[in-house]
Amino acid sequence: MPSTSGCWVTPESRVRAPLPSSLLVLLFTLLSLFAGIASATTPRVGVVTMQPGEIFFERFGHNAIVVVDPDSGAATSYNFGYFDPTEPDFIGRFVRNDMRYRLAALPFEQDLMQYREEGRGVSVQWLDVTPEQARELADALAENAKPENAYYRYQYFDDNCSTRVRDALDRVLDGGLRRQIEGRSHGSTARSEAVRLASPAWWMWLGFDIGLGPSSDRPLPVWGESYVPMRLAAALREVKNSEGRPIVSEEQLVLPHRLPPEPQDGPVRWWPWALAGIALGVLIAFADRRAPRATAAVGLAFWLLCGVLGAVMLFIWFGTGHTYGWTNANLLLFTPLGWLLLPGAWRALRGRDPGVWFRRLLALIAAGAVLALFVYWLPVLPQRNAHWIALLLPIHLGLLQAFRTR
Repeated sequence: MPSTSGCWVTPESRVRAPLPSSLLVLLFTLLSLFAGIASATTPRVGVVTMQPGEIFFERFGHNAIVVVDPDSGAATSYNFGYFDPTEPDFIGRFVRNDMRYRLAALPFEQDLMQYREEGRGVSVQWLDVTPEQARELADALAENAKPENAYYRYQYFDDNCSTRVRDALDRVLDGGLRRQIEGRSHGSTARSEAVRLASPAWWMWLGFDIGLGPSSDRPLPVWGESYVPMRLAAALREVKNSEGRPIVSEEQLVLPHRLPPEPQDGPVRWWPWALAGIALGVLIAFADRRAPRATAAVGLAFWLLCGVLGAVMLFIWFGTGHTYGWTNANLLLFTPLGWLLLPGAWRALRGRDPGVWFRRLLALIAAGAVLALFVYWLPVLPQRNAHWIALLLPIHLGLLQAFRTR
């Protein structure tokens, strides 16, 4: 075909011919416009981590996902930690381990008010994800926050506010988060994390350490230990996005932490417990000769306490869905059979003979405490309760020796 210059233009030369500069400018302008539109419609998403508080249900910290609207700039906090203690069956559900939590979507600044008043630190990890992933996450959270979708069955270690945040991120990454952190472990367990974070409240620490069974002593991968919000935040610092870059593009401190810092992890040394147990056991065994009624009073209080704690552990095992408290080997140390010793202890306290059946039952209870030591070494249901064995076994044996010599 003829051109305006009077020469022929072949198909090959037409492909190789440079585009006019005006066309290049127009093309570049259109591409920039489309890129600007795509960027303007991409929400910014981040993981918010709240440090532990002072109330017992705040000891584990908290987290949420914040989504910043690209058009209005409004920041919405998607918070999986809401529950209603005024529900008529709330206490019953709590006891049975059938609690209902829900996802709440609220303005980020409103969500921060409580933590600002309590002095709890808050930080945001802004995520480097693709525009498609950011929109998918924002849409999924908005759908999940609808009243008909918001409620879920809360589980302390397996399905809580932090694991919900973790799982939401993992879904938009097509399982990439789990693949990167499932194979690594710090050697922590559900028990070690629970007693560590509960340690500022001694009663809460005792409740977790005595009440948790062998299921809580399985080593957790980083994926599993991220039921703790601070552990999830630490894991995200080492995760890559779909394109191989660090998924955390920026970490921003929102509120300073004005409370004592998060307790650090440390091994439980059994030998101080053993020294205390041996000292108490020897004292009980030999003090009975000079102060038999005082020994009876100590035994009565000890067996009453064992009976109460043992009954609670049995109820957790057979009457609730708290599976991490099932098959608890501490039942051999805090046995409910201690209640059967109370009548004999009362007779001894009044200066009378507690009876032959009292001594037989006392020997059975002491044998159970010895059995706890053998159960500890069994690989079938390993439970980290060596410190409790070291403390209580000598006390059981000391009481047995004291009443045998009467």
